[in-house]
Amino acid sequence: MSISLQNIISVIHAKSNVDTSSGVIDHVSIDSRSLQNTNKTLFFALVGPNHDAHIYIEDLISKGVNNFVVTYIPDGLNDKANFLIVDNTLIALQNFASYYRSLFHFPVIGITGSNGKTIIKEWLNFLLSPDYNIIRSPKSYNSQVGVPLSVIAINENHNLGIFEAGISTNGEMAHLQKIINPTIGILTNIGTAHDEGFSDISHKIKEKLRLFSEVEILILNKNKTIEAFIKPEIKTFTWSTNDKSADVFYQKKTLGDYSILNVTHQDNCFQIRIPFTDEASVENSMHCILTMLYMKYDLETIENRVSQLFPVEMRLKVKNGINNCTLIDDSYSSDFQSLKIALDFLENQKQHKKRTLILSDIFQSGLSDEELYSRVSHLIISHKISRVICIGETISQYKNKFLNAISFLSTDDFITVFESMEFVNETILIKGSRHFEFEKIVSLLEEKTHETILEINLNSISHNLNFYKTKLHSKTKLMVMVKAFGYGSGSYEIAKLLAHHKVDYLGVAFADEGIDLRKAGIELPIMVMNPEMTSFPAIIQYQLEPEIYSLKGLRAFIKIAEQKELNGYPIHIKINTGMNRLGFDSEVISELNSILRKHPSVQVKSILSHLASSDIPSHKAFTEKQIADFERDSSKMMNELNIKPIRHICNTSGITNYPEAQYDMVRLGIGLYGVSNDEDETAELENVGTLKSVLSQIRTLKQGESVGYGRRFMVEKESKIATIPIGYADGISRHWGNGIGYVLINNHKAPIVGSICMDMLMVDVTGINCFEGNEVIIFGKDPSVSLIAAALNTIPYEILTSISARVKRVFYRE
Repeated sequence: MSISLQNIISVIHAKSNVDTSSGVIDHVSIDSRSLQNTNKTLFFALVGPNHDAHIYIEDLISKGVNNFVVTYIPDGLNDKANFLIVDNTLIALQNFASYYRSLFHFPVIGITGSNGKTIIKEWLNFLLSPDYNIIRSPKSYNSQVGVPLSVIAINENHNLGIFEAGISTNGEMAHLQKIINPTIGILTNIGTAHDEGFSDISHKIKEKLRLFSEVEILILNKNKTIEAFIKPEIKTFTWSTNDKSADVFYQKKTLGDYSILNVTHQDNCFQIRIPFTDEASVENSMHCILTMLYMKYDLETIENRVSQLFPVEMRLKVKNGINNCTLIDDSYSSDFQSLKIALDFLENQKQHKKRTLILSDIFQSGLSDEELYSRVSHLIISHKISRVICIGETISQYKNKFLNAISFLSTDDFITVFESMEFVNETILIKGSRHFEFEKIVSLLEEKTHETILEINLNSISHNLNFYKTKLHSKTKLMVMVKAFGYGSGSYEIAKLLAHHKVDYLGVAFADEGIDLRKAGIELPIMVMNPEMTSFPAIIQYQLEPEIYSLKGLRAFIKIAEQKELNGYPIHIKINTGMNRLGFDSEVISELNSILRKHPSVQVKSILSHLASSDIPSHKAFTEKQIADFERDSSKMMNELNIKPIRHICNTSGITNYPEAQYDMVRLGIGLYGVSNDEDETAELENVGTLKSVLSQIRTLKQGESVGYGRRFMVEKESKIATIPIGYADGISRHWGNGIGYVLINNHKAPIVGSICMDMLMVDVTGINCFEGNEVIIFGKDPSVSLIAAALNTIPYEILTSISARVKRVFYRE
């Protein structure tokens, strides 16, 4: 983004206090706390019922922010900054987002409805991201503020948008339509959420349909009531399971924990397997399937990708509970429609006959309390709920409508008697609005895990991959390094995700790593960076591609290739340009060419080198010389051999710092895992790995007592010391102990005390409200691997790759 203030003034109909003819902004913010606010940020001072962001302007000016959209200029600040004065800052933000959206011309999917918006958005992102660079709403940014912020995040590298729009009353959708301006529309359903904001259901339908006033196609479940309100000029693409006049008709067959959909579209009949059986997931899947059909995906691709869909855990999660219970955690929403969906989901959890529902007051139903809880009673009876626990003043008044019900006025009242209640061998649905803080109940009922794990966020890997993709030239290929057990994160799951995203190459250090990936079914080209000559036969057997860096190695590989009567087997030639580790020096290039010219059993697939200091600005001249030497030597090979191989020299930091040296391919390494030496770049990346453990034991020590081997920590005053089951055998450096490092417990720093043991370490938890079994963050967002590396005078690579294989890796998507 780079837009002049003069242009913005015109767009948002503002008046300015100073001459803004030379001003340019590249960032928009509404958050005064953001560390991304700079002198080129345009800050919109939003005003709401309970806040006025104008009060933060003076502090923002002191931090270097110079451009503000305001309804008034705070006292004493008129000559301190550029102020664009408007009548309403929210409308100004929306007008700016509408203008910004108009600068981009690519397909945009707009999603609205009462339920399923976020799930469909996330699923479509998964299904389409191998083929598109997608901009989508983060989390559930679907409000009057969230939508403009989502759209403003578009950049010139995106070629598909997926945005969700949520409304609660009349007149809101017109604003969101102008901002999103979708070309493809998806209407999920019309439920009871926010009914109080509309006079009747027809009013609500009309308002939601405003989002699709300019779409090329509208995808929806065939419904005569809704279709009656759709304008004739809007083309629809409908699906149904009971109306064969729909464009797409399907029938569902449940097999265990998945469903087979027998789908009919035009003259095609085909089957799609989805890893769900509940109706809500089936309906969400159908919206995705129709979107892919409309976008001309072939059936094989649709079938393959839809079968890999996953639960989106933003709303509803299944967890292991205490005493062999199963928890369904839907503790952040409570409306009648979502209760129906949650109960339907509960119906598919067959682990236990006994079913308990913990339910709060229900809001936003549009019904009288009497009618609402009568309907709730009917749902509960029809779903054969064994026990109902009502929490809230309103629902408690209607507990007699439910069989086997008890009630509490508040969550705290329930927690007070929790220990006296029995929860054993049952499925428990926890359904409540955020107001009731049911996460406290979930914490009580959830089974405590007593193990050390490394959680890997696959969404963050996708995000980081796409971040670096935006930095590449249009024809630049991408190799991703998954060596050293995926930098400590687990190679196979990451390689599988990278294959989904269609990277061009994978890079491993040794043949064993590549062989394991082949055995696991990874078919992408795999380059072995440091092959031992004894591994050459296995490399050929598993169709790996070796890096060749010496004449001895080249001759050895050619000998094996010729014994196997191979022709044109791909090899990768490494040139030494200053790293002085592996590679051919300039003096032997002629001899290298002579050998290659005589042996057609091998083919030079790529020529590469390795930058030694691309992350260090003070070594820029050296890096530029490396690039120049690489250009000279690789060009000599290409000219003398009359070949056009792939050339690559840039690593992660090289991608950012030396874009002119991207050549035909770059190699992405630790940046994929959220680590960068550039502070600005780090702010754009997402943390991938979080190392977690638990508190095994807590004890109180008196002054003069000691902790650990060698009594390296002496207690100076009465202290609480906790033991955590992770040590140097798990990869935690002993140098991180005895007051140097810390862990995070309940968002509080607990310093490591004493020597780190082989299997344990101890921390001081004095003053921290914690208990045995509480979760401990060893590293993640805080402390980050970069912070730990800096403290230990090493590099983040070492911290990540040191985590031993005995630490369980848990992969998840948000």
